[in-house]
Amino acid sequence: MTPSPTIHASAVLIGARAVLILGPSGSGKSSLALALLQANVALPFARLVADDRAHVEAVHHRLLVRPAAALAGLIEVRGLGIRQLPHEPVAVVGLVVDLGVQDPARLPEPASLETKIEGITLPRLPVAAGADPLPILLAHLQIPSVRA
Repeated sequence: MTPSPTIHASAVLIGARAVLILGPSGSGKSSLALALLQANVALPFARLVADDRAHVEAVHHRLLVRPAAALAGLIEVRGLGIRQLPHEPVAVVGLVVDLGVQDPARLPEPASLETKIEGITLPRLPVAAGADPLPILLAHLQIPSVRA
């Protein structure tokens, strides 16, 4: 089986589902992945899946993410270089974090909180360019939303 093409993304398994982190170069994908791995008190389980390049593939109505083979277990730590960490070889994506969004809504419309990748619709968390994504992501993971 030929692996799917890679995309510029990082992924961290949080509990049973992965957070797929998208954004332009320099937007903080690796930094957010590292912050999630270090937030072990606030999270039930966190393990690196991929950094910088990830394979995504739709299988049985789920989006799977895998590391690019040459980068498996590697993460860029700004100011320190490339480091090696334990990693998961594959995970089911449960959330997409979209970094570097220009002018995201303060109270977003429901349609802007979904995205489609490889034909699979997933929850989307848009994060403004320059905003610290970790508190927003932890709030999303830990605090239930209010339905109006």
